[in-house]
Amino acid sequence: QVQLVESGGGLVQAGGSLRLSCAASGRTFSTYAMGWFRQAPGKEREFVAAITWSGDLTYRADSVKGRFAISRDNAKSTVYLQMNSLKPDDTAVYYCAARRGTYYYILPRDYDYWGQGTPVTVSS
Repeated sequence: QVQLVESGGGLVQAGGSLRLSCAASGRTFSTYAMGWFRQAPGKEREFVAAITWSGDLTYRADSVKGRFAISRDNAKSTVYLQMNSLKPDDTAVYYCAARRGTYYYILPRDYDYWGQGTPVTVSS
């Protein structure tokens, strides 16, 4: 089992940047595929970005391509979401998720473990 703790959220002006971190417990972090999702008030949870266990493959939602990047440091058991050129539409609670697997995964139901979320607010 793995426990996930997100950090790095906050209030930022449109056009600004934030870097989210997700720290995982356990010694088998490198065997987990990781993903970032977000949920705005009144909306369903949506996929943002995903990365394979090795970090060699990533995938991002169209809405964040060119602005967000996902990466991981297996030595630190941490996955990151670098968010640039933020827009008010990016306002949401951001969650990281984990599952064992050899590929990347983009559906919430694909994941077994979730963090508690970190809020991001982008002001116009």
